[in-house]
Amino acid sequence: MPVSVVRFNLVEPGATPASLSARYRAALDMAAYADEHGITTVQTEEHHGVANNWLPSPFAFAGAVFGATRHIAVTVSAVIGPLHDPLRLAEDIAVLDLLSGGRLVTVAGIGYRPEEYAQFDVEWKQRGRLQDELLETVLKAWSGEEFEYRGRTVRVTPRPFSDPHPLLLVGGSSKAAARRAARLGLPFFPSAHLPDLEAYYKDRLVEYGTEGWTMMPGPETPLLHIAEDPDRAWAEYGAHFLHEARTYASWQSGEIRSAVKSGATTVAELRAEGVYRILTPDQCVALGLDNLVLHPLAGGMPVDEGWRSLRLFAERVLPVLGE
Repeated sequence: MPVSVVRFNLVEPGATPASLSARYRAALDMAAYADEHGITTVQTEEHHGVANNWLPSPFAFAGAVFGATRHIAVTVSAVIGPLHDPLRLAEDIAVLDLLSGGRLVTVAGIGYRPEEYAQFDVEWKQRGRLQDELLETVLKAWSGEEFEYRGRTVRVTPRPFSDPHPLLLVGGSSKAAARRAARLGLPFFPSAHLPDLEAYYKDRLVEYGTEGWTMMPGPETPLLHIAEDPDRAWAEYGAHFLHEARTYASWQSGEIRSAVKSGATTVAELRAEGVYRILTPDQCVALGLDNLVLHPLAGGMPVDEGWRSLRLFAERVLPVLGE
């Protein structure tokens, strides 16, 4: 049975407070439905100050999902580590870990948008140092014991539910990120299918004498939407996928490697590219992927269409894959 993921970033260009509230509540209802139908994971993420209302508070959203579900995991992929106070982040994750019984997975990255750092008055050039401090601090904090932090003695309580600590991965596409993960003995989450970087990480584990593992996207990690008639769905809803693809493209320099990086400028180009795919249930089954990522509300997708996609996935794809 493949891993099944429902992704939410709650984007809605031109939203009103009422429409965005309805989208958030629909996402929680979808998470509950996904939980009831055996979907593995809800995935969410963090971006700030985006005109299309990209979700800025993934842990608040994760807490709401945990309140609406009983089994499904929530992966925050990724939290932009240097934008957070390390002690408060340790507390927030510990509380969510307790509330959920260990269902929270956090991927810590450093981001790639200098304007987000400027918004929070965090020095862009210090992001590596700040990420090191954050990761080292939360690991100490989750012990529940006193430790030295910025010249003072502190203690973070309560301790998390998970032992030895909540699942925390280091994300990124650079050797610096791989070294950071290996040095701290944390799992590594490459942002794309990067076997050479995975090998580099494993070499650094040997160098540092630590243990770890990788959670790496496969060679194909398309974002999926399920429809009875893909041609009609592309014609009616392709612009929503293109909006998201173009937003990502505007943020990512040539050095950024991502599983969802797109160079498309039209819906036709996006469809041909294959980063986003609208498939029938049978076509989705035939993909044979180990990791299926459904994106039902992509780019401001109408909620009703998002529900159609999710129901087709849960009722006509997953049962076949489970046979």
